[in-house]
Amino acid sequence: QVQLVESGGGLVQAGGSLRLSCAASGRTLSSYAMGWFRQAPGKEREFVAAISWSGGSTYYSDSVKGRFTISRDNAKNTVYLQMNSLKPEDTAVYYCAAEFLQIPDPYERSSEYDYWGQGTQVTVSS
Repeated sequence: QVQLVESGGGLVQAGGSLRLSCAASGRTLSSYAMGWFRQAPGKEREFVAAISWSGGSTYYSDSVKGRFTISRDNAKNTVYLQMNSLKPEDTAVYYCAAEFLQIPDPYERSSEYDYWGQGTQVTVSS
């Protein structure tokens, strides 16, 4: 079983950048496909980005494509989400998630991921 801990959230002005990290323990992260999701107050959890176990395949929601980049460093057991050109509508709690070996199909569905972190708050002020 893998444990996930997110970090890097905070308060940033619109147009700014943040880099979120998701550190894994318990199992080697290279065995897992990873995803980032977010949940704003009063809204459902939504898909943000996903990456295959090797890092060779990445997927993004339309709302973040071109602004966010998901990456991973399996040697450090860490997955990252670089967020640029942040907008107030990006404000949410961001969660990382893991699924053993293969990216889920569909990768946007949160219920397909077995392991979740506790989340980190991102607040973008206008």
